[in-house]
Amino acid sequence: MSASAPPLLGAIEAGGTKCVLALGTSPHDLRDTTRLPTTSPAETLPAIIAWFQDAQRRHGPLAALGVGTFGPAGVHPSRPDFGSITTTPKPGWAHCDFLTPLRKAFPIPLGFDTDVNAAALGEYTWGAGQGCDSLVYLTVGTGIGGGALLHGRPLHGLLHPEIGHLRIPVPPDGFPGVCPWHGNCLEGLASGPALAARWGQPAESLPPDHPAWEAEAAHLAAAALNLRLTLSPHRLILGGGVLQNDHLLPKVRQHLAALLNGYLVHPLLDPSLASWLVPPGLGTHSGIAGALALAAQALADRPAPPP
Repeated sequence: MSASAPPLLGAIEAGGTKCVLALGTSPHDLRDTTRLPTTSPAETLPAIIAWFQDAQRRHGPLAALGVGTFGPAGVHPSRPDFGSITTTPKPGWAHCDFLTPLRKAFPIPLGFDTDVNAAALGEYTWGAGQGCDSLVYLTVGTGIGGGALLHGRPLHGLLHPEIGHLRIPVPPDGFPGVCPWHGNCLEGLASGPALAARWGQPAESLPPDHPAWEAEAAHLAAAALNLRLTLSPHRLILGGGVLQNDHLLPKVRQHLAALLNGYLVHPLLDPSLASWLVPPGLGTHSGIAGALALAAQALADRPAPPP
């Protein structure tokens, strides 16, 4: 790599069913990618390391590596659980030290955060969050998760945001929800499995005029209202598999506008909410882009060498 060439970064998007791995300088310049099943830590972590070792032989050395993972996860570098997946229900992964094996294999700057915080960072860097001082990214699929950014840095707080478990109004039909912890929280009411359980068929098979979509829009609008009123982000990005239904986002905007009822008028806010509540600019690649951005951030944050 020449002195003027951008650094070669590694990215890991660790999901509950699969891990996406990539090597490149940005989401627009990926030199290599692959997908691996997320089985056990004893199988998955060595497979990840082996792939990056082989990729380095083909493409050159990595300057930094970023990991965006399913959680809950330890995201504070000063705490003993940093780099670990903590209280996940995924069998075999609770209290798994994800980062130490990577650190031993690759003595380079390493970035680590939740997958949704990473996706928010990816959108901020290259996608629909560009130019936003603050933003929230919410993904709606098999589960629901959210990440928040302020001044280009993920928001952690005591742990990290768990937006998927916001409490929202209970639906009139009394559907109890599917969340094993909270029943009818946001994830319990509006995730893909919740749609299937409530309406008796997978979300992708529900026609656009099915009443499920008005109910779904109402749930997501309630969550968006809570985020608007508590965090006041410059933009809310709504992605995930359930949002692949193009008719859903306009419905969410309509429900949110009704809930706001003219409150929080601002010159930068379009009354239609079309410029505030938006789809991901990177499509389905927000997560892997975010892992690249975590790597770049870790590289920028590394201590300066002694004089």
